Amino acid sequence: MKNILITGGAGYVGTLLVPQLLASGRNVTVYDAMFYGCELEAQPGLKIIKADIRDTTTFRQACHGIDAVIHLACISNDAGFELDEQLSEEINFRCFEPLVIAAKEQGVKRFIYASSSSVYGYSESPRVTEEHPLVPLTLYNKFKGLCEPLLFKHQSKEFVCVAIRPATVCGFSPRQRLDLSVNILTNHAVNNQKITVFGGEQQRPNLHIQDMCDLYMLLLDLPDEKIAGEIFNAGYQNQTIGDIARIVKKVVEKEFPEKGDIPIVTTPTNDNRSYRITSDKIAEKIGFKPRRAIEDAVRDLCQAFKDGKIPNSMTDDRYHNVRVLKQVKVA
Repeated sequence: MKNILITGGAGYVGTLLVPQLLASGRNVTVYDAMFYGCELEAQPGLKIIKADIRDTTTFRQACHGIDAVIHLACISNDAGFELDEQLSEEINFRCFEPLVIAAKEQGVKRFIYASSSSVYGYSESPRVTEEHPLVPLTLYNKFKGLCEPLLFKHQSKEFVCVAIRPATVCGFSPRQRLDLSVNILTNHAVNNQKITVFGGEQQRPNLHIQDMCDLYMLLLDLPDEKIAGEIFNAGYQNQTIGDIARIVKKVVEKEFPEKGDIPIVTTPTNDNRSYRITSDKIAEKIGFKPRRAIEDAVRDLCQAFKDGKIPNSMTDDRYHNVRVLKQVKVA
């Protein structure tokens, strides 16, 4: 796995993952439409292609000589779908199988698909394993789940396929997002000196962004038989939104003692997505165990705020995917 192509490689996770891959001696091709710009700098071993994943011809050409594809590109989260359902369906579902086929035809050996743990929708089960029924509450959840069997149709000895269902990712990245639960609450605690919680009892699994990157690195190194045709949950802490708010409050008050007591305000919500995921399988089968907690993600964000790496966080639209999509008017 020497030559790696990452769709969406200029995004939140990709921008942190790409330097790690390059540091490990790999060559990286970033294939990204650049809706959100690009924080990656030109350097040896890195090739950046500005292109849309719906352009299967260009994608097929980009896969020439590639050993593994990490498919991160999508219209992420539910709000993006509400913006333009047809666009989101095209990008998150309709073009997916043609990408898989193109990669296979070009001799790609491994295809790693970033699905989502939100495919479980709502569940009161204390142990949501990979065998749990998918009960999507939104089109985003639905299409993330529908792509998985399309991928595994093409699984073969020569074309190893694996799907990851990550928890909600949190923490600092050069392409920062502030529209994810832990990141939202931390931003408001630091810069609004008030944490607003919508609902609070919804259960959500979380995963530090660096652990997410470490997992992708691991999936490139493991032997085929460990991951071929497998689906893995990838999460660390299952917490209610209210619990996350209390963690954020504690860490931010310690990191910024001058801010004093930061109140938590609770307000009703119609967002009833609630689920806990169990990540026993990924630990038992491939030995992956996250090493960073929500507290670490909050501390990393606090340090980034101190260092001026997230300027104008309360007003700049670039930290919110939906706001950016509205501006760029994606066709």
